[in-house]
Amino acid sequence: MDVWWAGPNAAHEGLLPLLDPVERGRYEATVRAADRARFLVGCALSRLVLGELLGLPPARVPLRRVCPRCGGPHGKPRLDMPGSAEPYDFSVTHSGEIVGVAVCRGAEVGLDVEEADSPVDVALAARTALAAPELAALNTLPPDDRKAAFLRTWTRKEAVLKALGAGLALPPRDLRLSPPDARPTVLSWPEGLPSPPPATAITDLLAETPATGPHPAAVAVIGHSGARLAVQARHFEERRLPQARCAHRAQKSP
Repeated sequence: MDVWWAGPNAAHEGLLPLLDPVERGRYEATVRAADRARFLVGCALSRLVLGELLGLPPARVPLRRVCPRCGGPHGKPRLDMPGSAEPYDFSVTHSGEIVGVAVCRGAEVGLDVEEADSPVDVALAARTALAAPELAALNTLPPDDRKAAFLRTWTRKEAVLKALGAGLALPPRDLRLSPPDARPTVLSWPEGLPSPPPATAITDLLAETPATGPHPAAVAVIGHSGARLAVQARHFEERRLPQARCAHRAQKSP
């Protein structure tokens, strides 16, 4: 699994021609300049990476942005290549000064990052996001340790929900995970799912670019081969696009 990180400072007008009409419309409708920059970098980075993997110009990568619930031009973006021999899935995330993209072949992927130094009302957020056993375990920690533990659990949950394509349409409290200091594992799935998902792997990450410090992040893959994920981080500002390679490499679990 390769994950690419970038910062909003990578945004520039030269990336705008890579966007399709739907993306350009969302970009122009976004009011805050910082939000526009994050959206532009996320779209451009996705297209650059997918274009390299598919052998297509980035602007010609066929993406579909349709919400499965309301039909609007939002929700998890997907490749629109029916019957393709290279069925890649990808996930985009951003928080503050960092943007990330993960790409996977033959399985569903979700990526999440959270700013380590952002102000968080941990007590309030935890009551909304954590299952009762998770909340009880969090409250046993020293107060100074609770924010980092909460963000670790939250990034894992968000990654899994994004891999499902559900986002926050499913209550995070209904997805129960292993403790933040243990190997990330799904202990119980939300009842709203039609059936339990196939094999799932979650890997903790530290997201970092040359302009930012490390931030907690996680990537989840649903429908993988059953082996632990090996993740290699790449930085958009520092790299030339690699040759097409499968972004889903694995190593045997111990």
